[in-house]
Amino acid sequence: MYQIQDLYDLKETIAADLFTGLTYPWEALPLIGAYICRLGETLDPSEYEKRGENIWIAKSAKVAPTAYINGPAIIGKNTEVRHCAFIRGNALVGEGCVVGNSTELKNVVLFNGVQVPHYNYVGDSILGYKSHMGAGSITSNVKSDKTLVTVNVNGQKIETGCKKFGAMLGDHVEVGCNSVLNPGTVIGRNTNVYPLSSVRGFVSPNSIYKKQGEVAEKR
Repeated sequence: MYQIQDLYDLKETIAADLFTGLTYPWEALPLIGAYICRLGETLDPSEYEKRGENIWIAKSAKVAPTAYINGPAIIGKNTEVRHCAFIRGNALVGEGCVVGNSTELKNVVLFNGVQVPHYNYVGDSILGYKSHMGAGSITSNVKSDKTLVTVNVNGQKIETGCKKFGAMLGDHVEVGCNSVLNPGTVIGRNTNVYPLSSVRGFVSPNSIYKKQGEVAEKR
């Protein structure tokens, strides 16, 4: 339930080819930057404008003049990048997304319709179609002891080989305000996370995450 096919509708991203030949979504993390550079050169210049080095922004996107975008980056059609957003690079933002005020992105793929609208940090993460992070919720992408990140699935630790790995959110995941998604968090589709949560490991799809050890199945 934590493979790419279980978490994401690949029709809802222009980055579908990024996942070709991969099994787990975190395997795409080291590939994002180079992929953006290749994909950007193929984008229709009637729909996308190249601004600076390896930065492509859809002409229908709204980007606040105070936002900072560093390449490689793609900002999709009809997406809104708000005041003082900080896009550090290796960021592929889909169509109809919201990147909010003071939100920071780094080495991420945001599928279409994703909202990170208020004071979010999203690093080394992949957010599925129409997933949403509440105000102040963040991904923590490095362990305090700097060891490689593992994904805990029902007590079994899955090695990822990643030193930096934030969160993999499936389609339609809702993360409550001021929650922390610890390194190696994977949340299945259609799951809701309570505000002020500290989340780690794998959370099943169609669930309500209340706190560690208390996860209810949606009815």
